[in-house]
Amino acid sequence: MKISWIKYEKDDVNFVIPERLGMKVEKLENPEEVDDKMKELINQNYKTIILSNEIAGFSNDIIRKYKNNSEVNIIIGTRK
Repeated sequence: MKISWIKYEKDDVNFVIPERLGMKVEKLENPEEVDDKMKELINQNYKTIILSNEIAGFSNDIIRKYKNNSEVNIIIGTRK
């Protein structure tokens, strides 16, 4: 299963561990590009996409397109 994380480029708190472990963490310069990046990852057969809370707020497609999609898991991660 392919997993990717998406976060804002200036975010130095979220997804630090996956990044240090060499996992795919996408960094967006413009948070409004999150829907395009999710489509790109899904087209590359990523089945789980984890978004930082900050980036998720810019997505128009999360609930509308992926709520009932059993093939793609969209997870919104928050820091503690």
